[in-house]
Amino acid sequence: MSIQLAKFDFQILGCFPIILQLRPHLEEAKFIEQVRYQMKEGYQLAFLELEEQAVAVAGFRISTCLASGKFLYIDDLVVDELKRSQGYGKQLFQWLIEYAKNHGCEHLSLDSGVQRFAAHRFYLMERMSITSHHFSMKL
Repeated sequence: MSIQLAKFDFQILGCFPIILQLRPHLEEAKFIEQVRYQMKEGYQLAFLELEEQAVAVAGFRISTCLASGKFLYIDDLVVDELKRSQGYGKQLFQWLIEYAKNHGCEHLSLDSGVQRFAAHRFYLMERMSITSHHFSMKL
């Protein structure tokens, strides 16, 4: 078992079946191109691999803002639905915390859909706090 950053197209594509469980609107044919585009803006994909297959994936970026200083923002965090509750999400989350600390981040944050109750329980068990409301508008 290992956690690594996806650098090669085959690794990015290997994350697709897991990401698709969280982002069902994505298309496999466009996934590498989309991830590569986001990588130009600082996005990274980390994945936990078990027996040469991704079982947990996190998409994240490091940024800076006036409110939080330097922070790691998790865009996507998902464990294969057949592998949940086996500690893989916790391992990947802890890896993200260490990555953030090692890169001088002062905070780690994410948004989670209001309907994702199991994810909220996980984040609260990992000592995250609900610190704001996120508002959005489709344009």
